[in-house]
Amino acid sequence: MINGERSIERPLRWGMVGGGRTGQVGYKHRTGAQRDGTYRLICGAFDLDAERGRDFGTKIGVAADRCYGDYKELIAKEAGREDGVEVVSIATPNFTHYEITKACLEAGLHVICEKPLFFTVAECDEVARLAKEKGLIVGVTYGFTGHPLVHQMAAMVKKGMLGDIRIVDMQYTHGFNAGDDVGAGEALKWRTNPKTAGPTFVLGDIGTHLYYLSEVVLPQMKIEKLLCDRKAFIPTRAPLEDHATVLMHYDNGARGRLWVSSVNAGNMGSQRYRFVGSKASVEWSDSHPDQLIYEVQGEPNRTLHHGMPYLEEESLAYDRMGALHTEGLGDSWANIYLWIAKAIDAKRRGDEAFLKGHHYPGIEAGTEGVRWLENCVRSADAGSAWVEFE
Repeated sequence: MINGERSIERPLRWGMVGGGRTGQVGYKHRTGAQRDGTYRLICGAFDLDAERGRDFGTKIGVAADRCYGDYKELIAKEAGREDGVEVVSIATPNFTHYEITKACLEAGLHVICEKPLFFTVAECDEVARLAKEKGLIVGVTYGFTGHPLVHQMAAMVKKGMLGDIRIVDMQYTHGFNAGDDVGAGEALKWRTNPKTAGPTFVLGDIGTHLYYLSEVVLPQMKIEKLLCDRKAFIPTRAPLEDHATVLMHYDNGARGRLWVSSVNAGNMGSQRYRFVGSKASVEWSDSHPDQLIYEVQGEPNRTLHHGMPYLEEESLAYDRMGALHTEGLGDSWANIYLWIAKAIDAKRRGDEAFLKGHHYPGIEAGTEGVRWLENCVRSADAGSAWVEFE
């Protein structure tokens, strides 16, 4: 169980690009990063409006002279300080991720970036080479993959409790974009513009969460081919999609189905995962994050609760609140940031042995998410055809 004791020698000097007053994810990053005393926020380029960003930064405790107008100023001025920033989180629109990440790495800074990581696998590969050359960590924030019950499912699969995996069924939908885009906010505008969002809308924005979580639970299974059917029910969003279904064939013979939508009218937003094996099934949803449904063929269904001693150690190790209290998104983000902090600390100490056995969502996780998106787009653009996974 995690109790807030510091697990690295000292807090990492941390900065943010984006995530300011009008951002949708900045607070999630800050609550995750600052939970365990492993990061100390010392600087930021929080906003395109430099004055608004400075006002915001000072109100969350950052010195005014370390609230910068943009990421280039942040990198340049922090480089000249003995107490300069060491790791930067990027909480900006998709089209900026590549250039900011690359600039930070070239300046010797570790990076924690929003998903989808970049637009292309080629960009991911280039950045992976650069990070390796510089000896730096690139982390990616896949929100709920730090939840202890996700790792309970992974442990149950690994230990054969479900038998051979046959069916993978995943859903992440909401209805907040069910209406037209008249008067749409800036967040929706950039997410539905190919120049700023990239080649996808909901597939990249929420679908990659599903895909990476399935990789955490089922690391031994690889997609052989897939079919993606996507549509913009609101025509102004075309050629990007606000709804998509992806069918997947895995190398062990399993079949998968993934549904993402932002036009599921009336739905308040939920992720649901069901993994079906030859012996049993598990199902978990972020709408009831404390509970894992475990169904063994021929036996009464069971509801497993987070934090209980009957769970696997792989789950209990990541629990924070104890069984009596709710374990939610903020706790999951805290775990992700903690895992990345430990990776950065190990990299600084040259402890490659630790890194080989340490789980965290890194550049490989970001790359595989982009690879999945590229294959989805290739299938959809071919008329929703089956394509070999490349």
